[in-house]
Amino acid sequence: MHHARYLGAQRLLLALTMAIPVRASSETNAGAGHEVVLQFNEAQIRAGGIETQLVVHESSLGELVVPGVVTVPPQQMRVVAAPAAGLVETLLVVPDEDVKQGAPIATLKSWDLIEAQRSFLHALSAANLAAEKLRRDEQLFKEHIIAERRLIVTRAEAIQARSALEERKQILSLVGMSDEDVASLQRERTLASSLQVRAPIAGTILQRHGKTGERVQASTPLVTIACLDPIWVNLQIPIIRAAALESVDRVHLPIAGLDGKLIRIGRSVDTPTQSVNAVAEFRPGRRPLRPGQAVQAILHINGNSRTQWRVPADAVVSHQNHNWVFVRTADGFVARPVTLVSETPQFASVQGSLKAEERVATGGLLTLLAELAAAAK
Repeated sequence: MHHARYLGAQRLLLALTMAIPVRASSETNAGAGHEVVLQFNEAQIRAGGIETQLVVHESSLGELVVPGVVTVPPQQMRVVAAPAAGLVETLLVVPDEDVKQGAPIATLKSWDLIEAQRSFLHALSAANLAAEKLRRDEQLFKEHIIAERRLIVTRAEAIQARSALEERKQILSLVGMSDEDVASLQRERTLASSLQVRAPIAGTILQRHGKTGERVQASTPLVTIACLDPIWVNLQIPIIRAAALESVDRVHLPIAGLDGKLIRIGRSVDTPTQSVNAVAEFRPGRRPLRPGQAVQAILHINGNSRTQWRVPADAVVSHQNHNWVFVRTADGFVARPVTLVSETPQFASVQGSLKAEERVATGGLLTLLAELAAAAK
């Protein structure tokens, strides 16, 4: 709360000490967001330390300043794990290093790899033998030497052997061997005891989980890699300002000089902070935006055909899920509900039943807010 509001609290105590009666007209329902007339004379206004400023007509564009945290889009992040149990011989990358897709990340010495290769070569030999047997039986069947039943059995055995070979080939792929590695194994029949773990995407190494010389099980995380362009910023929007999100034209990050767009507005509210989560997307290029970095974002808001007014930020108060300003009248003040379009530390843009040359209270607001609360009862 701003300094003026704390000062208003002190003046409120003074007014209560003086026991000056203040009358509030409650002909309308304050809880429902209707106007409420608060009758004050000049002595009461001075005692309450109430100050006023003019409202200013402005174009239907505004700004809302909110905090945010840089984060990586989940679809652009990968956790690279050990494809098989074994010993980490080398880790070839460090945090914050940029890597290309397919670049080697680690070297793993794996006994599971040796067993998978041995089983593949065994299945390869069985498939070749079954294929040769099928070729021979097809020739014998053409020469009417064997019965058709034997050919059918041989053909089924050949199909089963090919399926077993494909299964073993898929297992080699799961333990980290590329198609080129499998072709070399099939051609040369030489077992390899080590394999290279490669980057599944191009990006930046965010974290290194494993370490050289460590024995790991299959699926043990080794590194986390992410593509940081585009990147997201999670924004926290106070619930009373969430209505303005539908009219956001662009989002600006002053710290990086970047403009982005709002791509998602949350439908739930965080209970402790009473804020709505929104996501903005940016293309940082070479300008650094680091995951986990706290930033401040400016939401540029397009207005609509309704008239918009600029008032000091201190002039807008929240009461019973409505935003209010206190407009000076001949008999005191009128508590008038407004829609908060945008807000900066100095000014707020609102829409409501205001007029040029009207004055709104900017000091002593606790005195007025107390009378508004009393009228609501």
